[in-house]
Amino acid sequence: MESSKSLAAVLIVLFLAMTAIETVPVVQAQECGNDLANVQVCAATVLPGSGTPNADCCAALQSTNKDCLCNALRAATSLPSLCNLPAIDCGIND
Repeated sequence: MESSKSLAAVLIVLFLAMTAIETVPVVQAQECGNDLANVQVCAATVLPGSGTPNADCCAALQSTNKDCLCNALRAATSLPSLCNLPAIDCGIND
């Protein structure tokens, strides 16, 4: 279970890093980085079987810029192709 929490934390840090290197103005990247850092309270919630998010997670999501969150997710899903690996298809519609 501890390794699952560590994996979730690594994924969130990865989202932050990918957002920061996108070709957007520095101010917007910093704002996205701050927004996404606040979402770290949701790390345990993204693990399978973790149940419903707590109030802190929901508040962080509500205050997060939706474009920042979507761009981070897009960047994360592009990683396999950047590493010459097959695309990941989780069966989730956009």
